Amino acid sequence: MGREVAESCVDGVVMQMVAAYCGGFYAAKPELAARRIEAIGFQVGHQLTERYTMERPRFSDHLEAIKFICKDFWSELFKKQIDNLKTNHRGTFVLQDNRFRWLTRVSVDPSVESMDATENDSTTLGDSAAQTTSMLLYFPCGIIRGALTNLGISCSVTADMSNLPACSFVVRIKT
Repeated sequence: MGREVAESCVDGVVMQMVAAYCGGFYAAKPELAARRIEAIGFQVGHQLTERYTMERPRFSDHLEAIKFICKDFWSELFKKQIDNLKTNHRGTFVLQDNRFRWLTRVSVDPSVESMDATENDSTTLGDSAAQTTSMLLYFPCGIIRGALTNLGISCSVTADMSNLPACSFVVRIKT
């Protein structure tokens, strides 16, 4: 039996890491906080791929590696597969998770969105919540990029969370 950690502990660590980098270490520099969070995710993804591919043959093409990320790798991390994979067959892949675990407890208060712009406190609070939520996605972007880099695929990864708790990760292969 392998070593396991409660999902709630992992969720708590990720939330605290984002809070520490966004609110503490780099509060005045969100772009630096984002780079640091993504770099930590990169290291995690790189190391996890070492573990999960130890007894597998190398992947023959990009699509095979992306399918591994969507099925096996995602299942190990989140106990479910990616819900949808799309590609343009020119090096861009969109991985859709309809209930991304780290966003399931996040909600956008509709009253904040419909508030008058003169109520600065509420508007700022809404912007801050949206920024913190988007910062949460730098970590899984780093995980995906680290995993694919370890598989020999140089890429960039971005995320879109326009419909919470659904999330899309866009992987662009560098040639």
